[in-house]
Amino acid sequence: MTNEPFFKRDGQYYVPTPAGRGPWNPNSLHGRVIIGLLGFVLEQKHGDADFIPARLTVDMYKLPGFDPIEVTTKVVRESGRIRVIDAEFISGGVSMARATCQFLKRTENSEGNVWKPGTWNVPAPLDIPEPENRGGMGGMWASRPISGGLATAEQRRTWMSEVRDIVEGEPLTPFPRVAVACDFVSPLTHVGDQGLGYINSDVTLYLHKLPDTEWVGFESVYHGADDGVAVGDARVYDESGPIGVASCTALAQRRLAPPPPKPS
Repeated sequence: MTNEPFFKRDGQYYVPTPAGRGPWNPNSLHGRVIIGLLGFVLEQKHGDADFIPARLTVDMYKLPGFDPIEVTTKVVRESGRIRVIDAEFISGGVSMARATCQFLKRTENSEGNVWKPGTWNVPAPLDIPEPENRGGMGGMWASRPISGGLATAEQRRTWMSEVRDIVEGEPLTPFPRVAVACDFVSPLTHVGDQGLGYINSDVTLYLHKLPDTEWVGFESVYHGADDGVAVGDARVYDESGPIGVASCTALAQRRLAPPPPKPS
């Protein structure tokens, strides 16, 4: 990829670039790049072709700025069939997010038929015209909206494709690709006809399959909110069919106003 990556490596640290700026505070990182970097490090340190990263849960409890990031990991459990790893996202020496990833050993499916949703009968991403804005957040990703607008109270379906590497010089492999994308479950499920009024405090991504191509599909299937606390769920797809589910919780939130321009 030729676009600026979200992070550049400096020894044990990952230095954020302006490409990772978030929507809630102009001096903080986007949640998606937090999740993406955690997924990247978990795969780099603990990934194995014989295991599927079947669950990634990320708690985001403080908005990090642009200080250098350190990600530490700890093995909670490792056996022949399951591997559980904790990771911590440390910005400027302060813990700001944590993740748990459960890797499960690949094997054969059990016998028998089980109910599952019907075929996701939608156009392929490249059969959908490119939107005029050419993607979300000023080009942080590419999108091909299928149905439901982001300023409506409708069910939404969309395709997304990453246009940046997470870490400079490192290829965007399937697990970090879907990890950095899965934060989209929050705006997908929580935005309404008055815009997005919720900031998600966590994401959980469940996968039974890694995506085959660069496009990841999302379909909102649940939103509920009471007392300023919201829960959202989305099904996740690749171009061959369903690959998992993404869920998040969120708090009612207002964006900070951008800082005034500096005098010339």
